[in-house]
Formats: sequence, structure tokens, C-alpha cells
Amino acid sequence: MTTLLAGPGGRTPGGRRAAAHPGRYRGLWNASPLTYLTLVVALALSVFPIYWMIIVATRTNSVVADVPPPLLPGGHGGDNVGRLFDNPEAYFAKGLLNSAIASAAVTVSTVFFASLAGFAFAKLRFRGKNGLLLTIIATMMIPVQMGIIPLYMIMVKLGWQNHLQAVIVPFLVTGFGVFMMRQYADQAVPDELIEAARVDGCTTFGIYWRVVLPALRPAAGVLGLFTFMQTWNEFMWPLAVLSPDNPTVQLSINNLANAYFKDYTLMFAGTSVAILPLLVVFIVFGRQIIGGIMEGAVKA
Repeated sequence: MTTLLAGPGGRTPGGRRAAAHPGRYRGLWNASPLTYLTLVVALALSVFPIYWMIIVATRTNSVVADVPPPLLPGGHGGDNVGRLFDNPEAYFAKGLLNSAIASAAVTVSTVFFASLAGFAFAKLRFRGKNGLLLTIIATMMIPVQMGIIPLYMIMVKLGWQNHLQAVIVPFLVTGFGVFMMRQYADQAVPDELIEAARVDGCTTFGIYWRVVLPALRPAAGVLGLFTFMQTWNEFMWPLAVLSPDNPTVQLSINNLANAYFKDYTLMFAGTSVAILPLLVVFIVFGRQIIGGIMEGAVKA
């Protein structure tokens, strides 16, 4: 780690001189032309469908089946987005707002409760800890589809059908998040650091908030990113509990696809607008992930 962080003159950020074996790590930075070619081809195959979707969203339906496909944007992007928000069957603006509220609430809650539970399972001693952890892991083995009917019956009993809390409350914490944060906390937080905080007079929650949570920032960023993307892209459960006039963004796009005449430019415009929040969240959480990793690397 010291050699990898060495700066100009072979010195590390802490001022120590790096090890005198530069050739040992040369393979980490040099790659063959075949590697670059493979990466470029994989990138093109991954990006082109999204790029083509955005291009079609700026054109008319007449270019959807063109071969070769159009590669330059047209001049109808603004009109298509305007028609998208004005469409009386899509409720697209309301779908964006509902998805933003649900995704943000689920993400914040999952990161908080999963990191809190992960800290408890990794560093605290209490009766029944192993049994509870096994129970949480067992919940990950149950297919989501098996729980839809009983969960829907609970939502009906509570009177939450067609209400946004029906897509928020059941997913405020996940077994995967607890297990992931437990594994990371077990490795990233030294026991000596917790004992030192106890000696300084920190309460258990104070240790979590001031010591453990900052150390869990990289894992929390990954979990937050995955949770937001999963909640934003969720389709089956909102379709079961929400009505077409109170949709999430995925249901709004589905309402466009269910029309008698499929307006592909409208559907692609809706999909293009729907992925913008995901890009913003990815940039924000990506910076947190990289920042936490680099901070840990420098400390090491």
C-alpha cells in the first residue's frame, strides 16, 4: 500500500520513502492493446442502446425501425418531453415525485438501520445474537414473489392500498443491507477504537454515530446506491398496491406502453428522463465511495 501511494521522488503522503522495487507493481498500470480493445467493445455494446434510446427520444416515430439506426439527435426532444408531461394517462410528473420520495425514504432508512444493526451484530455482545443473524440471513433466501400476496393483504388491512407508504414501509430495512454492513463493520472498525471511545465516556449510540458510521462510509455509499436504484426501478410491488392515477415513474412509463397506439418516442423520452435521477445519485454516492476508499488507503 505504501508503494502504491508514493508520490514524486518516491515519497509517500506521510513523507516516508517508498520501497525500491518499482518494477514489482508495473503490471498494475500497464495493459495490453487487447485489454483496451476488449474494454472499448464492451463499453460500446453497453452504452449504444442507451444512446440510441436518447436519440430516438429527440426524433419522430418514423425513425424507430430505420436501418442503420440514426446516430445524431433530432429537433423534437423538447416537444416529446412536453407531450410526455402533458399526457393525461401517464401522470409522469406525479410518478417522478412519488418515486423520488419513496426511493429517498427507503435509502436513508435502509442505510441508517442496516448500519446500526450491522454495528450491533459485529461489535456488541448480547444474548441470541447468532440466532438473530441467521434469521436475517434466512430472509434473503425467500423469493420476493412469495411475499407479495400476504404483504398485499396486510396493506389492505391497514388501509394503505393506493397510498405511497405502501411502497415505503415494507422496505425500510433489508436483510442484505444488515448482513453487508455487519461484514464490513467487522473488518473496518477495530475493537480497540470502540474500547477507546468507551473509555472517553461515549455511549453506545455515540460510538455508532461518531466512530462507526464514518468508518462505514464506503459500504454505506454502496448500499445507498443499490437501494436507491432498486427502489427507483421497482415495478411489480407498486403495480400491485398503487392505482394508475397515483403511480411511480415505472408505472407511468408502463401506462404509456399500454396505450392502443405505442408512441415509442414518448416512451423513450420518459425512460430518458427517468434515468437522470439515477445518474445524479450515482455521481453523488460514487464520490462518497471513492472518497472513503481513498481516505482508508491513505490512513493505511
